Amino acid sequence: MTGMPASRGEDPTEPAAVPAESAASSSAGGSSKRQGVPAATRSIWVLEHVQDWVTVAVGIVLIALAVVLLIAGIVDFVDGSSGPISAGAPILLDRVLLVLILVEIVYTVVLSLRAHRLVAQPFIVVGLIAVVRRVLFVLTPGSTAVSTAELALLIAMVAVFIAGLVVVSRFEKGDG
Repeated sequence: MTGMPASRGEDPTEPAAVPAESAASSSAGGSSKRQGVPAATRSIWVLEHVQDWVTVAVGIVLIALAVVLLIAGIVDFVDGSSGPISAGAPILLDRVLLVLILVEIVYTVVLSLRAHRLVAQPFIVVGLIAVVRRVLFVLTPGSTAVSTAELALLIAMVAVFIAGLVVVSRFEKGDG
């Protein structure tokens, strides 16, 4: 199940047998710790691979969702179900930006698969795109009235995300 081969018909879930000579020599050195290491190593290996498979599945679902949203948005725009072009264009723009957010999340998933760590920049970019999407949607003609406080908050969020991008990129340059 785990993909680890069992040697000589041994059960891979049981700790490996220690030869008598090494068991006698390591009994004073804490052999109980060493016997637990193979099981812990196997558990970590299984968890890492399960995490990779779940991450791949999430990426596939996000790509499928992005494709469906993009096709549905284009079909709605072309057949006129969103209304006239002046009303359909902002809706199409909103969907395209949502697809862009999903693609950026997939990019983040790919980076986490490659590096086996979370990278901050793609998350900040996703947040920035989401805020810009909201600003564009709020400021389109015909949308509901927006309060000055909400617009100020959105602009402040853009500034914070940009500052975060600058700080993270400088921090990562310092590491390399």
